[in-house]
Amino acid sequence: MSENILSGRGVTKSFRGLTAIQDVDFDVPAGAIFGLIGPNGAGKSTLFNLITGYYPLTRGEIRFSGESISPLPTYRRNQIGIARAFQISKPFPALTVRENVRVGAMFGRPGGSDPEKVVDEALAIAGLEELADRTAEGLTVGSLRKLEIARAYATRPSLLLADEPCAGLNPTETEEMVNCLRKVRDRGTTVWLVEHDMKAVTSICDCILVIDAGQKIAEGTPQEVVADPKVISAYLGEPLEEQVD
Repeated sequence: MSENILSGRGVTKSFRGLTAIQDVDFDVPAGAIFGLIGPNGAGKSTLFNLITGYYPLTRGEIRFSGESISPLPTYRRNQIGIARAFQISKPFPALTVRENVRVGAMFGRPGGSDPEKVVDEALAIAGLEELADRTAEGLTVGSLRKLEIARAYATRPSLLLADEPCAGLNPTETEEMVNCLRKVRDRGTTVWLVEHDMKAVTSICDCILVIDAGQKIAEGTPQEVVADPKVISAYLGEPLEEQVD
């Protein structure tokens, strides 16, 4: 994790009179699982939208693999290796799980990869092999979240942005999702995780960025971040070890 796959300097986004993200700097090490936490409304989704090109920057720069991505539209960012798994999964309901994942394999990074091999690997990582021939409609929330990760992984990204993949999951499903994200990282894809489940965040992340009201207030290892007085005041409410499960 000696090099950064994604970096931001002075990243700012304003919507008319509201500044949602203000002068945020970040460095995401290649090969890491990088966490992003903060209160509701802190600007986490806005920051992801800036990285994927859904919103244009007001000011600042974002560089991926050393190159500025500011001029690139969303689809081009995916083609160069940035994928996003959304909190609310919206698969093609009439298609099977396998067919949904195949869509990602067909429209991801160009190259000589065998789409069916990519699909099989994505299904295995997400633990969806037994559901591969089921239609997406009627899947449980946990299975839909896994499908979202599998579809994103099938685009063959170097960086996967995972937006609250554990939200609403029970403890068993959360553990399965954490293991899924570890498998993604172990196969060479850097993961940037937004999540409110602090047990999951601290167990899986190598480094965590904390924002509040659109501004960076802390960055460091999980141990450093959960002990930071600014993070406790703005987000945790009390030291993590004192919180009751």
